[in-house]
Amino acid sequence: MEGRNVILGITGGIAAYKAAILVRLLVKEGAQVQVVMTKTAKEFISPLTLATLSKKPILIEFFNPENGDWNSHVDLGLWADILLIAPATANTIGKAAGGIADNLLLTTYLSAKCPVFWAPTMDLDMYNHPTVRRNIEILKSFGNTIIEAETGELASGLVGKGRMAEPESILAVLKNFFNQKKIFSGKKVLITAGPTYENIDPVRYIGNRSSGKMGFALADVLYELGADVTIVAGPVKIKPENAGVRVVSVNCAEHMLEKTKELFADSQIIIFAAAVADYKPKEILDTKIKKNDDTLILELVKNPDIAAVLAKMKKDTQITVGFALETDNELENAQLKLERKNFDFIVLNSMKDAGAGFEGDTNKITIVDKRNIIQKFELKTKKEVARDIVQKIISLDETSMI
Repeated sequence: MEGRNVILGITGGIAAYKAAILVRLLVKEGAQVQVVMTKTAKEFISPLTLATLSKKPILIEFFNPENGDWNSHVDLGLWADILLIAPATANTIGKAAGGIADNLLLTTYLSAKCPVFWAPTMDLDMYNHPTVRRNIEILKSFGNTIIEAETGELASGLVGKGRMAEPESILAVLKNFFNQKKIFSGKKVLITAGPTYENIDPVRYIGNRSSGKMGFALADVLYELGADVTIVAGPVKIKPENAGVRVVSVNCAEHMLEKTKELFADSQIIIFAAAVADYKPKEILDTKIKKNDDTLILELVKNPDIAAVLAKMKKDTQITVGFALETDNELENAQLKLERKNFDFIVLNSMKDAGAGFEGDTNKITIVDKRNIIQKFELKTKKEVARDIVQKIISLDETSMI
């Protein structure tokens, strides 16, 4: 935790008294801790206590009414390496899940670019209520991590699940996260992403609806885990969240193959997430085709199969991952592609699954590896899907990769 910037959000629950211990532990580990409290949290623990332990002024309001100093939630969100809400009440969890921003903590949450951890606290019936469970699942779908409540005696006198995890347990979760964070340190990762555009004439092209979001999500997750990441991307309208991810922009399949080939040999992990056009016009015209006839016939020829070409160059020390978007005989086609292109595993999308495929922010995948081990996943955000894919990469050969 040395040198980490931690925002500790404290909400109005009886477990707020544990926040003092948590601040002390984080500071002892070398973290910089900025406490952001809700107004109700002040009723459970004194800001003076927390300011003394954190050695920083406690932020509660959007601005200081005495001198007008503004507490910028945007600056806070950019400063933090991690945002931890502990204790997290049902009220704040529900507001966050619904995008409500009526206090400084919630606006900071909505502005944060960093990983977010929630440590819920409430009575057992509240914790098990369908609304709370739904809200927690929503936060998970955003890529947030839930530090599950523990079982024990509650403030109500009941015994059950709802106690906020102990400060030592929360600290262990955060330290484990940062210890794993650089698991790919020293590893070069190459990712292809987005569509390719195959020109017909100066104004028209053959392309597809790929947004590149899945490839860019993978790039961000791997970069956050310490990898040296390069994306070879077709025409896309997005950028990586992390400025350290290098993007090589290309247009057509030939250009993508050329750039990928240049980077392939030095990469330990290669992910073929691009939706490369299978065919291109045999002839590219220099002038715009005029609309003279009722029909237009284009002669198409096959594009190079980038993954198949590079499969012949693959070394035993490299891991390659492919993608398959299918509409029929999904699993069978994915397994054939896995074998033909010598992937270590393939990520299957079915166009029949609502929320999967191109353009959207969610995906639903099945992973198939060389041993024909099949893992099916629920619909998730693409960032969460990226984490599942990366976890599979880690599991393949931990001794040679880590």
